[in-house]
Amino acid sequence: MPDTVFLTDRIEVTRPIPAPAPVIFDLLRSPAGHVAIDASGMLQDFTGEPAEKVGDTFVIHMDRESLNDVPLGRYDVTVHIIAFERDREIAWNLGPDIPYPHFYGYRLEPGDDGVTNVTSYYDWSKVTGDIKARFPIVPESALRATLGILERTVRRG
Repeated sequence: MPDTVFLTDRIEVTRPIPAPAPVIFDLLRSPAGHVAIDASGMLQDFTGEPAEKVGDTFVIHMDRESLNDVPLGRYDVTVHIIAFERDREIAWNLGPDIPYPHFYGYRLEPGDDGVTNVTSYYDWSKVTGDIKARFPIVPESALRATLGILERTVRRG
């Protein structure tokens, strides 16, 4: 059964996924994987290669209209990898120039039975000022749905 943890400025959702951690991690480090499993509807396409280490970047082509909150239309973001522990954790933000510092990530906890507990997290604790009232941008339901799409995607291989 999936679990959700709400902290003041952070959401964590965990789901057991019947797949090995390396298979899941390969999808999560890939810009194509980000687009394939996104449940928010914002991620449309990508440019770049899978991440190999902290500091790597790739571009995600976005469409904010799916959230129907801010009329940004289509735009690009550069994903900056800020945590990378192969088969265990990956996290990213949108770089140091973004005025609202938030980040996303996944933790993987492999089990002996071939099931990996995958935690998706979203943290906006460093956002300050009036803009903080707009957070979280991505709701808990989208994080939970993304984990469901992740499971379906890795099962189909």
